[in-house]
Amino acid sequence: MHLLLDECVPRPLKHDIVGHEVEHVTDRGWIGKTNGELLALMVREGFAGFVTVDQNLEFQQNIQASGIAVVVLIARANRLKELRPLMRPLLEALDRAKPGDLIRIGA
Repeated sequence: MHLLLDECVPRPLKHDIVGHEVEHVTDRGWIGKTNGELLALMVREGFAGFVTVDQNLEFQQNIQASGIAVVVLIARANRLKELRPLMRPLLEALDRAKPGDLIRIGA
């Protein structure tokens, strides 16, 4: 799956998401884009999934209509040491994710 990591997700985490083509917002030069802009760019560029720690995204955007699977990682902080334990459930979720899904992983 072609995935985009939100700017609030540490960039090195992309190396932990094995078996997927993963880019970070900074790789694309999309830092500072609103969530709506990001989703539109992702659709245009052929991304299938978005990984974020932004728990408000589902209230700000119509995820289902976007056609992008969104995974929200829920941890005490958005540091690598708190997010890395969520990688196994993330990979499992990505295996079953469909366009427009919103999946929450973590506490």
